[in-house]
Amino acid sequence: MSFVSNSTGSFFNRSLAQMADLRAGIERARTQIATGNKIERGSDDPAAAAQLRNVARRERLANVEGDNTARLGQDISSASQEVEAVKTLLQRARELAVQAANTPTGPDGRQAIAFELEQLSEELFSRANGTALTGEPLFSGLSSGAAFTRDALGNVTYVGTPTSGAVPVAPGTAIERGLPGNEVFEFDLGGTPSSAFAVLGGLAAALSGGSPDPAGAALAAIDGIDAALDTANRAQTILGTRLAWVEQVQQQQGTRNIALAERRSRVGDTDIAEAIARLQQSLTALEASQAAFARISSLSLFNALR
Repeated sequence: MSFVSNSTGSFFNRSLAQMADLRAGIERARTQIATGNKIERGSDDPAAAAQLRNVARRERLANVEGDNTARLGQDISSASQEVEAVKTLLQRARELAVQAANTPTGPDGRQAIAFELEQLSEELFSRANGTALTGEPLFSGLSSGAAFTRDALGNVTYVGTPTSGAVPVAPGTAIERGLPGNEVFEFDLGGTPSSAFAVLGGLAAALSGGSPDPAGAALAAIDGIDAALDTANRAQTILGTRLAWVEQVQQQQGTRNIALAERRSRVGDTDIAEAIARLQQSLTALEASQAAFARISSLSLFNALR
């Protein structure tokens, strides 16, 4: 009789354990279907959980890189727009210099040209101290202050840093933020350091009576304006190249983000069709187990052993 009792107890224990496992599987399948997550706890699948953690870390880094690239693109685009405007005003200054050099003008005409050059100089100074959408200066390099200052005599000086710094946009890849102002507005003229500010300011002063030969001063200023234009054109080319690079990086980032999302989905997302089929199988198995347990446990032999 003891043998029969032990067998009966083992039967009950096995049956209850089997049904508990089925219920746990059913709840797990229902949760996976409801949440869309295949893994509730790392212990469910340690290897898959480790992969998901790696994907999550890479996605966080990708978000930072994406933000960096977006801001970088905005900064370079803003700098490029400022340089384009500078080129336009320098072209106008050249037209005025040619007019003053080749067209007989009296004092009033020279004063009018000088006045317009002064206005162009003001705009040039303002654009040289232009800022990004975030309020940061575009041409001061790593400095957070204005790129150029002007003293009481009207002399303009670059006070930024000689480099702009690089922004990380991808693993192992960083792009220069922009160009320092000394590479955009300063140049050598006949072996002597000069700047667009000095050329325009000097010409305006000469036409306002500061030179005994205003026409000759205007003719000489054309070389300086051409040097300023060459420098601006070179800066525009560099900025355009970097902006194209930024756009290429953004495309690559988009491709990597899609790959990360697909990997995360492949490892961690529930296969709904498979989970539903597994749930139905488990429900059917549980129903059969419960029916078998009820039928067998009601046999007269078990009744007699109770």
